[in-house]
Amino acid sequence: MKAYERLLSYVKVFTPSSEETGTSPSTQYQFDLARLLVQELKELGVKDADVDEHCYVYGHIPATRGYESRQKLGFIAHMDTVSDFCDHPVTPVITPNYDGKDLALGTSGRVLSPKMFPHLSTLKGRTLITSDGTTILGADDKAGIAEIMTIIEHLNDNTIPHGPLCIAFTPDEEIGMGPAHFDIKKFGADFAYTLDGDTEGEIQYENFNAAKAVVEFTGVNVHPGSSKNTMVNAALVAMEFNSMLPSADTPRDTEDYEGFFHLYSIKGDVSHATLEYIIRDHDAASFDIRKKTIEHITKILNEKWGKGTVSLTITEQYRNMKEIIDTCMELIEHATVACKECNIPPLITPIRGGTDGAQLSFMGLPCPNLGTGGHAYHGPYEHITVEGMDIAVDVGLKIIELFYKYPFI
Repeated sequence: MKAYERLLSYVKVFTPSSEETGTSPSTQYQFDLARLLVQELKELGVKDADVDEHCYVYGHIPATRGYESRQKLGFIAHMDTVSDFCDHPVTPVITPNYDGKDLALGTSGRVLSPKMFPHLSTLKGRTLITSDGTTILGADDKAGIAEIMTIIEHLNDNTIPHGPLCIAFTPDEEIGMGPAHFDIKKFGADFAYTLDGDTEGEIQYENFNAAKAVVEFTGVNVHPGSSKNTMVNAALVAMEFNSMLPSADTPRDTEDYEGFFHLYSIKGDVSHATLEYIIRDHDAASFDIRKKTIEHITKILNEKWGKGTVSLTITEQYRNMKEIIDTCMELIEHATVACKECNIPPLITPIRGGTDGAQLSFMGLPCPNLGTGGHAYHGPYEHITVEGMDIAVDVGLKIIELFYKYPFI
């Protein structure tokens, strides 16, 4: 099967994760895809494929004869999707020989346009896969799963000698919980790649340092007609807090290695208000300064409005995997050479976000990220090409070949 054919099947399985349930997996229907994948792995000859109680799928491919003692290489993708634009079944739409221009997404009223996504003009002549514009597509990260499955199928022809290979598909990546119950020992790899990136040829081993900040404001609510020097309006103090942050340090105004404060939730009234932020920066020192900045603003406002008016909770989320991958740069070198040998320019770019691989790297499994060929994730404009997926498969196969042809020292 071609990778895209598998993708068309997987996206029809409903798998959004949820931050609301507090369970693992966060949604039981992720098991629907997990069980399907276990069966498919077994059909491809992965005899020990199974899914555990937390919805993690594991499988192992024995080494080619004579390669049994080589280091173990793994490939990982995630089964869940975001919950946004996911309230009814996905209807994938195939557009052969895409003309690189505006494309109406079904009858949704949405148009996939080069004005919004300039890279679309480079996809001219390819076979484009989208949703009908009313849902996400789900290529994030079912494209990665489809590509790994296709890699396994190619390996069955025994033309690429390899050492032990390890496969895993995880739940709940989209809510930051993908590695929460990942069994490093059961997986068994010494090194791995996640297939969870964008453009084919993308190679990523730098991601944000990340934290979540919840700021709560407690006001003093009295009748506005007699509130002189008494009322403390929590909603106004919240507005004051946000105004004290650097106004240009937002996602809209930053790119590449530039960090930001992102206010993603605001609610409240006179008595109580809450602001929720995510704090991001690639540089560890700058990241610490951002956390100290938000702590300092909290201190200043409590001095102004009274102790206890503002309370701050900062929760660390993940760290920049670069400090781990720097110790095993052969992973990046192999991926770079693989792209070149597949006639695709290697795109070494920082991730303006995080992946399972970031947390897994700090758990002892160095794990950079590779592109799958997809674009515009997490919304109804999500799209991918058949050709991009084929290239991602070729790159994966070439990495396996290089990993065992030129083992790490």
